Amino acid sequence: MIKAGFYVGEKIAVLGLGRTGLTAAASLTAGGAEVVVWDDNSVVRNTAIERDFTLRDLRKDGAFYDIEALIVSPGIAHLYPEPHPVVANALEANVPLDNDIGIFFSTIKTCQFSQFNVPPRVVAVTGSNGKSTTAALIQHILKSAERSCQFGGNIGRGVLDLDLPLDGEVIVLELASYQIDVARLLLPDVAVFTNFSPDHLDRHGGLGGYFAAKGKLFKRGMACCNVIGVDEVEGEFLASQTCESPDDDAVIRIAASKMLRRPGWSVFIDQGVLVEYRDERPCSSIDLRNIQSLPGNHNHQNACAAFAAARSLHVESDEIEAAFQTFQGLPHRSQRIADVNDVAIVNDSKATNVGSAMKALNAFSNIRWICGGLEKEGGLQDLKGQTKAVKKAYVIGRDADGFAVQLDVETEICRTMDKAVARAFDDAEPGDTILLAPAAASFDQYDNFEQRGEDFVAQVNNHLTRQ
Repeated sequence: MIKAGFYVGEKIAVLGLGRTGLTAAASLTAGGAEVVVWDDNSVVRNTAIERDFTLRDLRKDGAFYDIEALIVSPGIAHLYPEPHPVVANALEANVPLDNDIGIFFSTIKTCQFSQFNVPPRVVAVTGSNGKSTTAALIQHILKSAERSCQFGGNIGRGVLDLDLPLDGEVIVLELASYQIDVARLLLPDVAVFTNFSPDHLDRHGGLGGYFAAKGKLFKRGMACCNVIGVDEVEGEFLASQTCESPDDDAVIRIAASKMLRRPGWSVFIDQGVLVEYRDERPCSSIDLRNIQSLPGNHNHQNACAAFAAARSLHVESDEIEAAFQTFQGLPHRSQRIADVNDVAIVNDSKATNVGSAMKALNAFSNIRWICGGLEKEGGLQDLKGQTKAVKKAYVIGRDADGFAVQLDVETEICRTMDKAVARAFDDAEPGDTILLAPAAASFDQYDNFEQRGEDFVAQVNNHLTRQ
């Protein structure tokens, strides 16, 4: 665990006592801060008491009279759709907000880097889709190249649950928009932006607020290198705002939908082949078409981002290619779980929004599509015209009827995962792909997308066992 040394001797409040909040409280305490904590859930508060944390009801008037900062956990609304009552109380008391990401960078900043032969580096990955796979792929490349690294953030270990970096070590972080938005300090050495599409709009007051939150990671001159996906105009704009000149090597533009034969440094896809382009000429390439763990254009985009980040850390292109060949992928993200009678079964439960579902639908052919769940703001309009590879949709979720009526393919209302899997298998023919890509949140039936994906895998295994 990292001992947070930035708030030594100060009284700090922590709101939200899930994994992130409890780790933040422990880190602050270990670093010499006096910590008080609060959670709206009484059961969780009892857990905090058992761990010897001091409770304070931060909802009460005057609760922040001696507090220097409020540390907010990721699930707590800090501004939209409206601030949590405790956050509102802190704002009225002029108490600044921070989170575990801000504490992490503040602590790293105070480390005595002169003691290292090779200073540690932090790679921070964000974007609407693909950031988990990209971050995991960067870590895999570094480990394959025998570079010491740690991995955490929004996936895996929380940032304060990591260890202080060793000489030359790289810390790879996946960061969500609401983590970036609250953090008071962001100092990555390499910042990565995969792509942009609508998501979390309620947490950011709309599309502009969501993009602004992502963009905070990319202030000019902050990172030594910025890897920016420019498949969308938002990425083009971000790259323009970040670079100093057209041939600025501190910005590496990446794309999977267009070739980037431009001044400067770029990585792009040309008919399934990753091309590194620098000094106005191609300098290396990797054929991605037969790498099963990276199927489809969206995973090729992830590969471009990971390749660019690794190259900025001086990993050779042949080492990256070898790592691509051994990458196993992440659970619930284009995860190929079985091939039965020439029918592929793919778990992409992480496709929790329309943008990520579209990418999955474009990665496979002859799709038996299991979809549905808690519909996100913005509806399903953008899916129209993107379902040409879908032979039939099997809709789950409590509002399956409302979801199905918005689709432009043949649908069957299944509501539950077990029925959807059974019906998809009944209809499947050789050459088909049974794909779970919900295009919706999981919270109507599951605690999280992982639980939904695990249920899909369990139902597939049950079906195969009965055969």
